[in-house]
Amino acid sequence: MRSPTKRPGRRAPGTGAPLLLTVPAVLAVAFLMLPLAGILVRTSWGELGAHLTAEATTEALRLSLLVSLWALGLSLLLGVPLAWLLARVPFPGKAFVRSLVLLPMVLPPTVGGVALLLAFGRRGLLGPWLEGTFGITLPFHTSGAVLAATFVAMPFLVISLEGALGGLRPRYEETAASLGASPVRVFLTVTLPMVAPGLIAGAALTWARALGEFGATITFAGNLPGTTQTLPLQVYLLLQDSPEAATSVSLLLLAIAMTVLIALRGRWTGTPGDHRDSGRRSVPGRSAGTDGTTGTYGTGTDGTGAYGTGAHGTGTGGTGGADEPPRTTTTPAPSEPWPLHADVTGFTHLSLDAPGSTTIAVVGPNGAGKTTLLRALLGLTPRAHAALRLGDSDVTALPPHRRGVAWVPQDGALFPHLSALANTAYGLRAHGVPRAEARREAQRWLDRLGVGHLAHRKPGRLSGGQAQRVALARALAARPRLLLLDEPLAALDQTTRARVRHTLRGHLADFGGVCLIVTHDPVEAVSLADRVLVLEDGRVVQDEPPAEVTRHPRSPWVARMLGRNAWSGTATADGLALEGGGHLVVAEPLPAGTDALAVIAPEAVSVHRERPTGSPRNVWPGTVREITSGGSRLRLLITSAEAPDLIAEITPGAAVDLGIADGSTVWTSVKATEATVVPL
Repeated sequence: MRSPTKRPGRRAPGTGAPLLLTVPAVLAVAFLMLPLAGILVRTSWGELGAHLTAEATTEALRLSLLVSLWALGLSLLLGVPLAWLLARVPFPGKAFVRSLVLLPMVLPPTVGGVALLLAFGRRGLLGPWLEGTFGITLPFHTSGAVLAATFVAMPFLVISLEGALGGLRPRYEETAASLGASPVRVFLTVTLPMVAPGLIAGAALTWARALGEFGATITFAGNLPGTTQTLPLQVYLLLQDSPEAATSVSLLLLAIAMTVLIALRGRWTGTPGDHRDSGRRSVPGRSAGTDGTTGTYGTGTDGTGAYGTGAHGTGTGGTGGADEPPRTTTTPAPSEPWPLHADVTGFTHLSLDAPGSTTIAVVGPNGAGKTTLLRALLGLTPRAHAALRLGDSDVTALPPHRRGVAWVPQDGALFPHLSALANTAYGLRAHGVPRAEARREAQRWLDRLGVGHLAHRKPGRLSGGQAQRVALARALAARPRLLLLDEPLAALDQTTRARVRHTLRGHLADFGGVCLIVTHDPVEAVSLADRVLVLEDGRVVQDEPPAEVTRHPRSPWVARMLGRNAWSGTATADGLALEGGGHLVVAEPLPAGTDALAVIAPEAVSVHRERPTGSPRNVWPGTVREITSGGSRLRLLITSAEAPDLIAEITPGAAVDLGIADGSTVWTSVKATEATVVPL
């Protein structure tokens, strides 16, 4: 028996709209359509041309265009700053100001006209002063019609633009400021271009509303032919003398309004959704943290031995595929040294000193305060305050754009309306470098990072790895004194990450300032940094060279990041009393009573099917709960009632010989000499 074939476009059963909702919706559409249909049916099409070309009508149309365009200009002049203030600046009475903006939209137009008359009329609050001081009389004058139209129409612009600004992530503007752009430059070159859809939609609605204004205009400015008699007022007069002509002019206004709304296609709120995710790509394995950081990455197969720590040089740049040809460039001359001193208070609390040309890796669990530290150094967060000195300059009181601190956020925050070349040249242009010179320097930096051939692409046409390298080039080209990188290589695949890391290491060797790199990748921390700064709960847990942190991690999180077992406890005469219960015997115990951390390498854990005999001092029964592959070895997660969870590494051959499977009962052992204990 043949199964029924689903017809194209036919809905599946049960997916249609409920009848209880469909009927009222259809009635609502009919209710809105009938008045418009009445205009179309009653229009005298044969006399339409004569009605619309009548002298009084053309004069009213000319005046309507004049008034509506002036109202649009005033709305842009006053409404754009107001929308920015409401969207970006917290201040007392903000809810009241927003209510004032919305008020003309819900106020009857005639009441608005009365209010304008009482404020700007000859006997109003400001009217006598305007007339006596400047000779300006607004009522019954074209300027009064402009004022009335502006009063009722400007809220459409403010609301639309505020919505667009609210949808724009501040990170774009903050990044522009870190590149040296002043607030005005940021607003003109980043904010406005990115909210252009919302601005255009708001401007179109504002103009259409001003063109159709009636009640406030006739109440405040009167109905004087050639002076204040706009098209809506002309319709009102024609209804008394020539209803057919009134219908024709109404049709004209209806056509204009429908044209504007159809052109906007429902995007009247103007949120910059098309721009918000430009240049962003999903990155497998990442998870958002509470402080804006990301989850842990695996180290992959490109260990620290891929490139020696002393192999400084520009290399060939990062390449991510056959479409990215290798490039060879000259290493720039070393820049002036800029030592760093910072005292950070607030959620993140620390003192930081570093000579010039120092790279510091900042690591720690989600919520540790890593991103807060970077934003405090930028002067962008109230959660923490940084007293910051770069070289001989105290920049604590300076705004972000004058600090000389460049920032690369996690997603790069490339400006979606600018090409890769223009993005890279942005910081140079903000510092006054001539356009041609800035573009040449920007091209050189793109070449060094292996993306020079993508200079004329916009971020939306770049992969995540390509966009991240452009963001790095943009920050380095800005000639900062302090460089802040928030997981700069996270969006790259393992092969590209190794190559870009090699290139970045060469550039950082010639960078005269201090560079802070937030990372979850131990390879980056070891291969790029001179020091590793470990944060937990906003405090410093460890600040030492990478080799020392690797040998003696003082944080359970760091130990686990490095792939080690980390157990907290209290030192005893022969070892460690573990927090979760159990006891660990060590070869070199600390003084009894010391809070300590035991670190055990996974390869130091022996796995047996029977209880082992002989020298091991630490033996526990357990159950295999998870088996994962790590290169040429298998990692086993083993749980036990007598000890904390334990990670062990064995070869696949050993797993076969032992018959290891998920759920297998095993015994684990650790020699006392294989457990390292460090005080906390």
